Amino acid sequence: MIYLIKEIDVKVKTKFVGKIAKGYPLIAKEAIGNLNDLQEEGCLMRLVDENNRFLAKGYYGRQNKGYGWVLTQKENENIDQEFFNKIIQAAYDYRKPFFKDTETTAFRFFNGEGDGIGGIIIDHYEGNYVINWYSKGIYSYKDYIIKALQNTVTVKSIYQKKRFDTKGQYVEEDDFVLGVQPEFPLLVKENGVQFAVYLNDGAMVGVFLDQRDVRRTIRDKYAKGKTVLNMFSYTGAFSVFAALGGAVKTTSVDLANRSLPKTVEQFSVNGIDPESQNIVVMDVFNYFKYAVKKALKFDMVILDPPSFAKSKKFTFSAGKDYTNLLKDAIAITEDNGVIIASTNCSTFDMKKFKNFIEVAFREMGGKYELLEEFTLPADFRTTSDFKEGNYLKVVFIKKIKR
Repeated sequence: MIYLIKEIDVKVKTKFVGKIAKGYPLIAKEAIGNLNDLQEEGCLMRLVDENNRFLAKGYYGRQNKGYGWVLTQKENENIDQEFFNKIIQAAYDYRKPFFKDTETTAFRFFNGEGDGIGGIIIDHYEGNYVINWYSKGIYSYKDYIIKALQNTVTVKSIYQKKRFDTKGQYVEEDDFVLGVQPEFPLLVKENGVQFAVYLNDGAMVGVFLDQRDVRRTIRDKYAKGKTVLNMFSYTGAFSVFAALGGAVKTTSVDLANRSLPKTVEQFSVNGIDPESQNIVVMDVFNYFKYAVKKALKFDMVILDPPSFAKSKKFTFSAGKDYTNLLKDAIAITEDNGVIIASTNCSTFDMKKFKNFIEVAFREMGGKYELLEEFTLPADFRTTSDFKEGNYLKVVFIKKIKR
């Protein structure tokens, strides 16, 4: 049973009133006029303007993005089991096509504010669910949410990731919540391709689900007959799809030591001999230098860096350094080759991202053509009231021969 703390009236500063009234779901620290009244995370906030007029109702939960999220704009709506049942049911109804697709058994089931509750995401893996909690505030509603999930779908097991650190970092502990634990690796499918995932192995289980459409496009339209370089390769998912699409050879580069056995495993479960591919454990920036020194060039270069990364010699910030990353990629891409530039950084939009591309080619004295672009796939539901929630930006770029 969940015992909620009393509902607290929270004064919204005048400059933020219009935004929240129009449906903006994030409650920023700067918007709260009576911060000292907030004590225990999870309490309900009755948001009012300076004249005590009702705006919305939300929960208090501190994370890297803000101090809470709006749950409803209906003053008399109760935040109880029925409320969460309704929200989870709506998420399921929206994704019914995914449950019927036998070729894809891993997808996003609940996408935070896009599905009506910020601070929580739920992923589906072959009937097993992984819940990411981004604050102590939303975690205080755990019983309601898990019960609502069980009321809506058939659950084999539930795992959780507590990411209460204000930077969204993972808190190490036992992840298993309930159900029957599957044997690991658990094999799931994406567009007919298998992935080995580990739901019990920290924050990153083995594949980033938001790149589904991009991987399929690489396999079906671009990989055949090509040499492919996959930078920041993690477990090699792009490389697997490229190989299955007929790439002559893939090279996967990542700094993490575990990327080697993980990438070997992903190739192996898809019947690809890892020995026929090139898997390199190295700082990607050092690999760029190595490639230039050895006069290596590739028909396709895939760039999917984290928003922020740090190694012994290099610090990478997408907002500041993506242009230079592109210049490094341009230097080792064959004429008429393709660069796939991706970022999950939410601090800039697609227009600015395309500007990075423009500047990089200009400074390299090259020409290019934008072939196609992608944002989040359909299961990563977003809302127009929170545009920064649609964080993914991917552009396929053709390097034109000078």
